Amino acid sequence: MALKDLLPFGKKAPVAEVLPVLPEEIYEGGVLDLQDVIAPHALKVNSRELDLGERIARTFFVISYPRFLTTGWFAPIINMDKVLDISIFVHPMDTNEMLRKFQKKVAEVQSQISTREQKGMVRDPMLDTAYSDLEKLRDSLQQAQERIFEVGLYLTIYGNTREEIDKVESEVRSILESRLVYIRPALFQQEQGFRSTLPLGTDELDVHTKLNSAPLSSIFPFISFDLTSDRGILYGINRHNSSLILFDRFSLENYNSVTFAKSGAGKSYTTKLEILRSLMFDTEVIVIDPEREYEYLAETVGGRYFNISLSSEHHINPFDLPIPREDENPSDVLRNNIITLVGLFRIMLGGLTPEEDAIIDKAITETYALKDITSDANFASVEPPLLSDFELVLSGMEGSESLVQRLSKYTKGTWSGFMNRPTNVDMNKKLVVFSVRDMEDDLKPVAMYIITHHIWNTVRKELRKRLLVIDEAWWMMRSEDTASFLFGIAKRGRKYFLGISTITQDVSDFLNSPYGIPMITNSSIQILLRQSPTSVDLVQQTFKLSDEEKYLLLESDVGEGIFFAGLKHVAIKVIASYTEDQIITSDPSQILAIKKAKADLENKSQLPGDTPAGIPRPSANPMMPGTAESLAITAASHKPGEDTAPVGASALNSSALREV
Repeated sequence: MALKDLLPFGKKAPVAEVLPVLPEEIYEGGVLDLQDVIAPHALKVNSRELDLGERIARTFFVISYPRFLTTGWFAPIINMDKVLDISIFVHPMDTNEMLRKFQKKVAEVQSQISTREQKGMVRDPMLDTAYSDLEKLRDSLQQAQERIFEVGLYLTIYGNTREEIDKVESEVRSILESRLVYIRPALFQQEQGFRSTLPLGTDELDVHTKLNSAPLSSIFPFISFDLTSDRGILYGINRHNSSLILFDRFSLENYNSVTFAKSGAGKSYTTKLEILRSLMFDTEVIVIDPEREYEYLAETVGGRYFNISLSSEHHINPFDLPIPREDENPSDVLRNNIITLVGLFRIMLGGLTPEEDAIIDKAITETYALKDITSDANFASVEPPLLSDFELVLSGMEGSESLVQRLSKYTKGTWSGFMNRPTNVDMNKKLVVFSVRDMEDDLKPVAMYIITHHIWNTVRKELRKRLLVIDEAWWMMRSEDTASFLFGIAKRGRKYFLGISTITQDVSDFLNSPYGIPMITNSSIQILLRQSPTSVDLVQQTFKLSDEEKYLLLESDVGEGIFFAGLKHVAIKVIASYTEDQIITSDPSQILAIKKAKADLENKSQLPGDTPAGIPRPSANPMMPGTAESLAITAASHKPGEDTAPVGASALNSSALREV
């Protein structure tokens, strides 16, 4: 063969056939795939970790388990406030093959035990335990009660720096090693380990441990808090597992609750739903309503509604005295009432100097004495004084000129029609609502203080199961005296079977009060609904929320949030039946539609049986037919006390199993 045939020199290269490129192919070639979008800019594979651009990833595998695994041992890792990926690979093994291996292993262990006995050696507890475990597992496998699996458990943790990821590794190790579970980093296999923890279903590490069914079931991450009780009212649906949140606030160490939400997040809707359902369980409810949102609810259930304003016909005398109970001393009752009145005048008069405080205290005592009210008097048969009587006594005292001048607007001025008259408010209904919407803003703290004091006196008369709802509680938290009085009721209410429910949309005003945090710590139930971005950081810091829970509150829909009860908390969705929704709605469009339907109903009242669409057929008690029936149907779908998490007792994990 000639040299020119072996070498390509001088040969003309063949002309490649040029194919036409279609426009679709050009477009598809320039489109990014999903992997192009989520892939990091650069990747560096080290022996112990992966550098994924701005993040560092480190993968571990479990190499050893203790002899016993208890239910929920993996829960602290799953619930860690850290970013991590977990993969559990379960490979079933052939039972017949495992029985043959067990038979061989049992013979080996039994032979070692016999050999030691023949030599007169002291028995080895480890051999005895291994023999017992192998026999139990053989019996369970033979009876098909257990199966054997090869299990790979891998974890990938993340951090921005090596110091951060070392700290996370230390936390994970300490949690697992306290349960005698040991992990090792995937040395020189970080790339394979990282891919094994991605949601691809590929087990590239192939590091397995043999486990039987019982300990394997304890690893499964089906863990969610459950707040289903065998008694109480339905608060909503558990968004974690769709179970019912049935709870009784009167079964906790105290009966108080706080609700935080931005405007329009459904806090009043949630509260009215709780009121409506609590009334069916013989609970008396008293509401302080700053926006006249509970009027229709009170009318529907046959309650009482009092509109407190300067021109209102309803009045409360702050000098009223409660009738002492059998276990109370009248002198203590009178003294506590005087102290409360001093706090009221401190709010009304814009603060008091120490000298003025002493004058006010003495004037109140003399005012009661003017009506023959002393510690020995029968409070049920005496007529309490009025504010004008107090002004008369105060004007005759030395150094009271400034006080009388500031007080005159409440007795003779434009504000005189509110509190300078005898009490004509009767609270003998299951639901009583006090509205202060029409009260001037400057007088709202004073009005809420007087109303709360009157309610407290009523509560102390007779021991009944009651719930006091204070909507827009930030009005009372703005003044130290009103906040102190509210906190005192919250602390003492349990003795009188009273639960305090405080609701607010102004989180900063509530928490910046010196009594804000104590109010939260003295409330066994906390409800957090959708928050505004400006206040969510303060809420997160106060309630020790994780970043995921913080974003949940920011992204929640109306009526969705987090429900805290004792040490447990779950994501909640508040759901009402149609009849309940018609009664408690605060949506202006729905309210206008209901009013229009009621007007049409009145116009057609001469035609029996005509009920306009959009409003439930009226009955003697409109809330009961739809409400009770819907609640009964809903509750029947979930048995009280039923646990949604997998049940697993202390499970056996034989040390000899790893040797088979």
